[in-house]
Amino acid sequence: MLNRTASIGPNDHAARFYKQFGRGSIINWPTGNMYGERWISIGEDTMIAADVTLSAGMVPDQKMMTDPVVIIGDRCLIGRGSAIVGHYRIDIGDDVFTGMNVYITDQNHGYEDPDTPIGIQDPQDDPVVIGDGSWIGSGAVVLPGACIGRHCVVAANSVVRGTFPPHSVIAGVPAKVVRAYDGTKWERPKN
Repeated sequence: MLNRTASIGPNDHAARFYKQFGRGSIINWPTGNMYGERWISIGEDTMIAADVTLSAGMVPDQKMMTDPVVIIGDRCLIGRGSAIVGHYRIDIGDDVFTGMNVYITDQNHGYEDPDTPIGIQDPQDDPVVIGDGSWIGSGAVVLPGACIGRHCVVAANSVVRGTFPPHSVIAGVPAKVVRAYDGTKWERPKN
């Protein structure tokens, strides 16, 4: 009972801070860190598991360049302990499921100047898109610029950067296509 009472649903006061908080959606308790809720859009019938960090920016009240910054579609499931940290644009389609401890970000530290500490160099933003119906396995890291097509599978603990076509199985560090659906059957890519 405490879990439901402390969770956030579309009719709760805390939901009003979000850009959109869809009907039937829930953020389970205990929540992770939440920043920039007014730039985060959550679709309908989506479940955000416990201990998930949702962030538009890194600190409360940070000004953003786009609106919304983080979009999570309808009927999604974001697994426990995951973090979605947007600065420019993260677009997660409908019916996307993630395992536990998935990290998705659209920003990397800059490191162009070898004489300046990396933590104080200007970061670089590159939008992320995760297509409808995709599955992101536990422990996967989705890096800036990743564009994952519809109905893809990302294997657990993969590190994803780049563009991947629909109906692909993506695995590894760095991730690559290990199987693809050609319209009639699943095949391994020819090397």
